[in-house]
Amino acid sequence: MKYTKIFVAFLLFALINISFVKGANDGHDHGHDDHHAAFDPGATAIHHISDANVYSILDAVRIPLPMILYSKDKGLEMFSSGKFHAGHHEDGHNSYNGYVLHHGSVHRVADAGFPMEGSVEIEGFSHKEEEVNGKKRDIYFAKYQGKEFRLDARSTMDGGILGGGFTSFIDFSITKNVVSMILVSLLLIWLFRRAAVAYSKNPDKAPSGAQGIIEPILLFIRDDVAIPFIGKKYATFLPFLLSVFFFILGLNLWGQVPFLGSVNVTGSLSVTMVLAILVFILVNVNGNGHYWGHIFWMPGVPVPIKILLACVEVMGLFIKPLTLMLRLAGNISAGHIAILSFIGLIFIFGKSGESLGGSLVGTAVSIPLTMFMMAIEIIVAFVQAFVFTILTASFIGAATEEHHHDHEHAEGIHH
Repeated sequence: MKYTKIFVAFLLFALINISFVKGANDGHDHGHDDHHAAFDPGATAIHHISDANVYSILDAVRIPLPMILYSKDKGLEMFSSGKFHAGHHEDGHNSYNGYVLHHGSVHRVADAGFPMEGSVEIEGFSHKEEEVNGKKRDIYFAKYQGKEFRLDARSTMDGGILGGGFTSFIDFSITKNVVSMILVSLLLIWLFRRAAVAYSKNPDKAPSGAQGIIEPILLFIRDDVAIPFIGKKYATFLPFLLSVFFFILGLNLWGQVPFLGSVNVTGSLSVTMVLAILVFILVNVNGNGHYWGHIFWMPGVPVPIKILLACVEVMGLFIKPLTLMLRLAGNISAGHIAILSFIGLIFIFGKSGESLGGSLVGTAVSIPLTMFMMAIEIIVAFVQAFVFTILTASFIGAATEEHHHDHEHAEGIHH
């Protein structure tokens, strides 16, 4: 009976995921026409794992989020993303003060002649490939009164690497990733608060409820991660390790629930980059003389080798947080993309709704694959939180380790 309930739960999740992605096949021409275009699994997957200025649930409920935009000519502007009247793929049906919403991200119209004040209805979006500095890039246009008006790229400080760039405006808006982080943080605070109150009221009783969830994980991080890798100073860094673990785990699990927006917070490089920078700062601020001495002047080796090793070690200072950032984002995003790709088999086999038999075959193939991948993703959620935490502990341990530890260890082996 227990396994039947688990199977039904996963089946329900898979069907919800399918219904969530089904909207990707409707209005896929990025405009507002009713006809069906060819299903693009790659574009659909990338769209559903990307951040957005609208919180969408099951592609049916769209919760507007605060827009906070700054430009030199207009200054700071604040309004709701509901002004865009988002539809399929979070494409706005309206522009507002010269801004439009395309694939959930805000863009600004760059061409003259477009109404830059108030709300106007637009006819959809189009894009073309243009060569910029020897590289092909997608340039997007908003359609208004039969004309195409070029859009600025998304406002991101990535130099164009992630599809955005330095534009005529800066976007400080609250996105669905930010909302998800706030919600998960509040949920964790509530959970830990309940556990703390239970401990204070019943210190001598066996853990139950929230305590039963938190205590085994806390003891595991302390006894099998912090103490072995950091040693005597583990208590100083244990709060940070626990915060990182539970924050990443909470976001990973939150992203597994499709009807909560199917968010991909820890699959976002901007989020994992901030986590990696915090680890980088913590490790190097607490690094002792022995740690820095091994980086810049390795003892016991010839001077030319010292210089070569110093270059390698300095590179390692930045490579370590870089690998933390890329590993977490890559693994979480890959799982989401795999699930969405399996669901896309329904529309690929069914030729975007033209073949009922193909759709049935695609559904029969998609559901078990999706269920299997979702089960794997739950394991990955825990594993990636643990990997990030244990690597952080190892970096901290290497930076704070005292020089005499090696001699004491050697003497212990000798005796």
